[in-house]
Amino acid sequence: MSQEQEAIIENIRWNESGLLPAVVQDARTLEVLMFAYMNPESLRLSLETGQTWFWSRSRSELWHKGGTSGNTQAITSIHYDCDSDTLLVKVVPEGPACHTGENTCFYREIPLTGQAAAAPQRTAIADEGRFAVLGELERVIAEREIERPEGAYTTYLFDKGVDKILKKVGEEASETIIAAKNKDNAELRLEVSDLIYHLLVLLQERKLPLDEILDELSARHERPRRD
Repeated sequence: MSQEQEAIIENIRWNESGLLPAVVQDARTLEVLMFAYMNPESLRLSLETGQTWFWSRSRSELWHKGGTSGNTQAITSIHYDCDSDTLLVKVVPEGPACHTGENTCFYREIPLTGQAAAAPQRTAIADEGRFAVLGELERVIAEREIERPEGAYTTYLFDKGVDKILKKVGEEASETIIAAKNKDNAELRLEVSDLIYHLLVLLQERKLPLDEILDELSARHERPRRD
């Protein structure tokens, strides 16, 4: 535990029971998976192990999410709100979050009546169409960063750090340009694939979800044209 982490834990506004509500969100799809409580010890364990730990109010004990079921949650970030009394924990889940086997604990919906519900904004990662492979690749890259399997190329990139990743992005961009100038579509296909992969590694290193890039593109598309 770093001094900065300890200072934040000390300054968090724990309730009268020494607890704090924690909202758990899928880092890839942004789907809310579950709601639970943490105390200082479970937050420390979460930071130390990289997986979610909570405090069970019914059993009055610590519990490691997935410790029994295997449906663990690898943490990508933890945020606390402006009042320092709620946590937002973004994770890469290994299996369903809910004990029922559902992907999220919030799988039941209350029908809206009286007026039409607002249409939800569409995000490309949630779309299971032809871009689903990008979401799967993003998931695998996030797992590689956490697990660091020996011998994996993605592990090598994360171990070397952002400068190495940026160098590879630059190299693949240059090779993409050369393939395009040579009018070699077979080579261009390979180089663009390499470039996209390394860009996804860069986004993971910077903890910038692909959804935010796609939402930015969507927002640009929806803006009024000036021509």
